[in-house]
Amino acid sequence: MHDDARKVAIKFAVKNAMDYGKADAKSVLSKVLAAYPELRKDVRAVIGEVDEAVERVNGMGQEELEREFGRYADEFRQKDREKAEKGAKPRMELEGAVVGRFATRFPPEPNGYMQVGHAMVTWLEREFADIYKGTLALYFDDTNPEKERQEYVDGLKKDLEWLGIRFDREYYASDHIEALYGYARELVRSGNAYVCTCEGELIKKLRFEGKACEHRDRAREDNEGLLEKMINRGFEDGEAVLRLKLDMQASNTTLRDPVLLRIVKHRHYRQGDRYAAWPTYDFNTPIVDSLEGITDAIRSKEYELRDELDMKILELLGLRKPRIRSVARLEIQGNITSKRKTNELIAQGRLSGYDDPRLVTIAALRRRGIRPEAIKSFVLRFGMSKSEHRVSMDMLLAENRQLIDGEAKRLFAVTEPVGLSVEGVDDGSVSLRLHPSRELGSRECKTSGELLISGSDAQTLRKGSVFRLKDLVNAEVTETGKGGIRARATGNEALDAPKFQWVDAKSGVRCKLVEIGPLLIGEEFNEDSIRERDAYAEAYVDGLAEDEIVQFERIGFFKLDDIRGKKFIGL
Repeated sequence: MHDDARKVAIKFAVKNAMDYGKADAKSVLSKVLAAYPELRKDVRAVIGEVDEAVERVNGMGQEELEREFGRYADEFRQKDREKAEKGAKPRMELEGAVVGRFATRFPPEPNGYMQVGHAMVTWLEREFADIYKGTLALYFDDTNPEKERQEYVDGLKKDLEWLGIRFDREYYASDHIEALYGYARELVRSGNAYVCTCEGELIKKLRFEGKACEHRDRAREDNEGLLEKMINRGFEDGEAVLRLKLDMQASNTTLRDPVLLRIVKHRHYRQGDRYAAWPTYDFNTPIVDSLEGITDAIRSKEYELRDELDMKILELLGLRKPRIRSVARLEIQGNITSKRKTNELIAQGRLSGYDDPRLVTIAALRRRGIRPEAIKSFVLRFGMSKSEHRVSMDMLLAENRQLIDGEAKRLFAVTEPVGLSVEGVDDGSVSLRLHPSRELGSRECKTSGELLISGSDAQTLRKGSVFRLKDLVNAEVTETGKGGIRARATGNEALDAPKFQWVDAKSGVRCKLVEIGPLLIGEEFNEDSIRERDAYAEAYVDGLAEDEIVQFERIGFFKLDDIRGKKFIGL
């Protein structure tokens, strides 16, 4: 029992020390008992073994600690992979879907940039297309010329390519306008649609009250003429709409004579001035899905009330009906997905753009240093659940850290720096590994008797305090004051004392560390959602590539966002 507890305690203490610079007994005990619940039979003995293991590990030098960690590194990496895969693989099955006869589509409207919630739906569709040996199409739902732009089409394609999502074909709603006009004429001829010239506010009022307007019983011939007038640009914006004649008292309000066509005399980014009567989402979506051979449409649960309307339209036109699958929206706590709200904040200057690292657009996540694989693993863990997903950003960041942990170089940086003069440290350099357990090489850190340490570490020091400058030397404080701290080197033997990262004062590079917090607190904009801290990093940062990700020890992971300004965004 005690031998088992001792081995397990050492293993988790080493991992804890590698992650946080120093092993913590409470954290190690928690990990030991969670991984090996059978050890709970003798908790007192386990606590004793954990205390001894933590004391032993915290007394190790860096090289000894790294060698010890190397014995367990593969085991920990495998457990991390298994945990990620288990969380990312919900049951992937669609009732009624047929292998070899499956076609779905991702239908973004090009009126803004892609959000992480869109990525969830797209990855689900790609996964199902592969599972059922079918196809996934990229379908631009672009029948709102006032809001849609080629810029957004290009941005969406760029985001999707970066995510690594593969599409089998591409098409646009606006290329189907003539066909949609044909179906509109068919609905008018059959008496199932009419042209309404009520003002917009009156239409809303009557729909709310469940009352028909005076135009609902127009003669078919009159409706046919008015429809052609709509199609041929005979009306101005807002003067006429084509409505489907259903049930003005239906409990499902989407069935209360919805609008199918409306007049929008605004130049379309793709079709120019060719059309003025534009189909609504309710009209074009089911018809285009049917025409394009879509068998299974996956969309947000918020559209469920429209499912019945979709089926009614296809039934009236005698068109094939696809299966509609609903999935809950994915929302990140403390953030926004509304395009309107995002645009407002950008216009106000409170956000720098759609790639502001506080947002959860794909452009913002890419800029922040989130990997596509992390996004995929994160979003697929929710599967086709209809339960609302309102989750913490920390979940995505944790997925990302698993991917970058083995690749990110470990470097020294200090925040709110305080000068430290160390007697006994000569001008020179030390060779330090770039990663504790991976072969990433090493770097030369310049040394001198004039160093910088973080202000938070400096505050803990008093005359006589003993500490270790990580991977350099042990030291004892001889003097403190406004001018900084003075100390003397005391050797390199194993030392049970605080360990501080440091930067050479002569060669250190000034930089900015950008910390990201929640964009919203409740419903209010968080003025402290982005903060910059001054820091000094070791000279190695001068050779980093833009967008490279590093870990500043005891501070966190950061991505180099601005190579000239040495600005790093926190992960």
